[in-house]
Amino acid sequence: MPLRFSRWSCLAAMGLAAPTFAVTVTDHTLARPEGPRHYIAVEADGKPRAQRPVLILLHGHGASAAVMVGLASLAGYRTQAWPTLAQRENVLLLAPDGVKGSDGKQSWNDCRSDAPTNTKVDDVGLIAELIDTAISRFGADPARVYVFGVSNGGAMAYRAGIELAPRLAAIGVQSGLMAVKTTCPAPVHPLPVFIEHGTADTIVPYAGGQVGNWLLRGRGTTLGTEQTVAIWRQLAGLSDTPAVHRYPHLHPDDPTSATRYVWGADPAGIQIEFLKIEGGGHVEADMRNTLPWLLRKLVGEMNHDVDTANEAWSFFKTKRKAAAAPPSP
Repeated sequence: MPLRFSRWSCLAAMGLAAPTFAVTVTDHTLARPEGPRHYIAVEADGKPRAQRPVLILLHGHGASAAVMVGLASLAGYRTQAWPTLAQRENVLLLAPDGVKGSDGKQSWNDCRSDAPTNTKVDDVGLIAELIDTAISRFGADPARVYVFGVSNGGAMAYRAGIELAPRLAAIGVQSGLMAVKTTCPAPVHPLPVFIEHGTADTIVPYAGGQVGNWLLRGRGTTLGTEQTVAIWRQLAGLSDTPAVHRYPHLHPDDPTSATRYVWGADPAGIQIEFLKIEGGGHVEADMRNTLPWLLRKLVGEMNHDVDTANEAWSFFKTKRKAAAAPPSP
């Protein structure tokens, strides 16, 4: 039986004040060939469970499921953006933990063949089983399955988009790019894709190349951001001319700015969205929170003109899994 936490007991254990949103958080494990795999479920209180959308959240290298859903901090920074969204929009969140790689940090087996510190387990199989579990156990709508990942988790979301595309309505990636030296085939199934990246990201560089900094080694190489966007846009057969929206600059002392590029005119169809953060680092955009000084030095500047979670969900919520083609006569 899973261990169930109320929002109050979770926060009291961490010495935090109660939030203004109402969610229930539960701990679970899945039996997998590599051993038990832990994941956290976040559900809105007092809202219908049947046929709700499910969003699978994949943490970054060295982070955790608890960090993704705001139960733990990363270098002093904590965000509850995703649980807040879950309560407001009645989205089921499932956040699994990666497996420790050769550097002792939790990671995902994404497509990079030149990232020896990645784990080697079947994480595509884990995501597929989480989708089955979301539908059979939690009442999720099989037509509204979304995967969103950060950094290494974002690279894993691309892999899910390649290998599990017929089961997905859309994928989203923040601060992650596709591999140069890859173990994965090229994507063949067009999907709606949301991509956010900062131009001053020094960990996963905007222009591509070696991943990591003085703290990270063995993380492989990636394509550039615009190359990655183009792969999914061209696969979908979309025009190379996007609709462009520049967000109002809200804080004079914020050195970053945000611009949204969208290819595809139908919000219910296949679109590619690129949220470009000029001057932004290896971090999400957030209109309310700020980074601690030390973390800002490590990952770079955070944009405060838009919220990553809200922008990603605005993109996701109109998307549905493509219907299967009818059998040939």
